[in-house]
Amino acid sequence: MTIRYFIFMVRLNKFHKWLPLVILTVAGFTFNTSELIPIGLLSDIAADFGITEARAGLLITIYAWVVALLSLPLTLYFSRVNFRRLMLCIVAIFFVSHIGSVLAQGYWTLMASRIGVACAHSIFWSIAPPMAVAVTPGKSRATALSAMVAGGGIALVAGLPLGRVLGLVAGWRVTFAALGLLAGLIFIGLYLTLPSLPQNDASESRKNILKDVLCCRPLLMIYIITAVIVTGHYTGYSYIEPFMYRVVHMQEQAITLTLSLFGIAGLLGSYIMSRYFPKYPRRIILSACFGMPVIMLLLLPVSWIHPGLLALLCILWGLAMTLYNIAFQNEIILFSPHNSAVAMSIYSGIFNLGIGSGAFVGGIVCEHGSMENIGYIGGMIALSAAIYALFRFIPRIKI
Repeated sequence: MTIRYFIFMVRLNKFHKWLPLVILTVAGFTFNTSELIPIGLLSDIAADFGITEARAGLLITIYAWVVALLSLPLTLYFSRVNFRRLMLCIVAIFFVSHIGSVLAQGYWTLMASRIGVACAHSIFWSIAPPMAVAVTPGKSRATALSAMVAGGGIALVAGLPLGRVLGLVAGWRVTFAALGLLAGLIFIGLYLTLPSLPQNDASESRKNILKDVLCCRPLLMIYIITAVIVTGHYTGYSYIEPFMYRVVHMQEQAITLTLSLFGIAGLLGSYIMSRYFPKYPRRIILSACFGMPVIMLLLLPVSWIHPGLLALLCILWGLAMTLYNIAFQNEIILFSPHNSAVAMSIYSGIFNLGIGSGAFVGGIVCEHGSMENIGYIGGMIALSAAIYALFRFIPRIKI
């Protein structure tokens, strides 16, 4: 009996060491689901408020632009605040803002609540990756980042499809209420398990921190590539739901399944990254950069052949996007080990600038009655970034 109790306590202690990373991963899932959920419910939100889908798409655009605008200033402003305290405040704001979304009585009140969520999001992805590395046993960067991105991938696998189904059955407000409830549970979990985590750059001036990051040429290349390639990606992805419904004429169940497959590919990408990226970094980054534009350029032609092939294409699309995101987060932390929070905040801001710009460009395309062309336009935008990466960034990657 004593031996069994000892073995149980050892296993419990090992699990407890991993618990902060698990909760941070769930938090990543929740934040990503909240960001993406308007994509799956765009038509329903537009119908509820009596507006066009393009105008409803501004919920995605404004959200992303707020994150892009505030990520760096807020991260610098709170650069001396303990990570634990800062994360708890972020999750609390996230929770309150979702309650506001549930109670929104009009389009603009919903927009205001989404801006509140965006303010929390603007800091979360700046500090979550370095926090994940810090709380992971052995401080394994690859394991921590793969776990965090896997949380985002699960948001595509389960969060977006389940949120869409829940919204179709009970209304989009119930989906936001569920996210708020999950945020409350995350707050309790982090409060009980997260250790005190002082920020690495607390003793350095904000001016010097920013100068060190912006003077790193490889980081600047990552930011340029990200801004363009994410703009292209979200030009197509932001309106993939109405594209599949109106252009391809897929059934709602098939659309939900396709969005799920997109996310399942994200989990596969996390596995590939953890196992093969240390050996083949150049090949993986190159495949991700060129994979996204090629896939988007094929969206419409493939849908002409058979809608089922579109689902297969979305699997490859989700895989390419996940590989890109993990690879470049890894490179950012590699190039800025002492100022990773600030470097990640700039990356998060630029990534969301790309999301907002992509949703905006896609909205213009849809407003002009050319929804079937979102893949062509998004693909050409992303292709320009892939070509730049091939000649300027790939040769700088350390093997």
